[in-house]
Amino acid sequence: MMSEENNGEIFMSEKRLVIPGEKVADEPIRMDGCYIENNATYASVVSMAQDDKVVPLKGKYLPISGDYVVGIVSEERFSGFTIDINSPYEGQISSRELRDPLRVEDVVFVKIAFADEVNNAALTDLRRLYGGEILEIEPVKVPRVIGRNMSMVSMIRDYTGTDIFVGKNGRLYLKGNNSALAIEAILKICREAHTTGLTDRIKNFLESQAQPRENQTEPQQS
Repeated sequence: MMSEENNGEIFMSEKRLVIPGEKVADEPIRMDGCYIENNATYASVVSMAQDDKVVPLKGKYLPISGDYVVGIVSEERFSGFTIDINSPYEGQISSRELRDPLRVEDVVFVKIAFADEVNNAALTDLRRLYGGEILEIEPVKVPRVIGRNMSMVSMIRDYTGTDIFVGKNGRLYLKGNNSALAIEAILKICREAHTTGLTDRIKNFLESQAQPRENQTEPQQS
């Protein structure tokens, strides 16, 4: 259903898909996955629109200060290391930030200290991860995997007993217990991210496969 088009309001009052090139506001508004043309705002990728929000369903990760990401050490340099952060842009960490030396192909959970004007990222607060599995998803699906107040990722951990580190860059690190079921649930979330009632469906799916584990600590996230 469409709402009023005056005063720059978003057209859709109900959740719906928008396609690239579709107008989402009749005044220029800076939003992820959108571009401005002729004093209006248009979707640049397939997105979900509702009220005054447009959430991209596709897109590459661009580093943002304060984000935690799952990275892979790709190169040792004279003064530090280059980290693959699942982005067109690289991350760099100084040796002075490290307590222990890194090796190429190490998996790390790391914070983006800042990103410069060309999106290259300086990294800090690094933690090495050992012995788990990496799952890559569309970065724009990460909020759905985390859920409101971490509700979705906490539920997955409770039912599977899996430690989960969620990177804003679309990389997840999973370790322990029924990680295969956790991965299956996360992929289901990604396939159905644009639909309503997703939390209840994921709960029903997990209940049909496993029983919740009590006394689990909170899962890690960005």
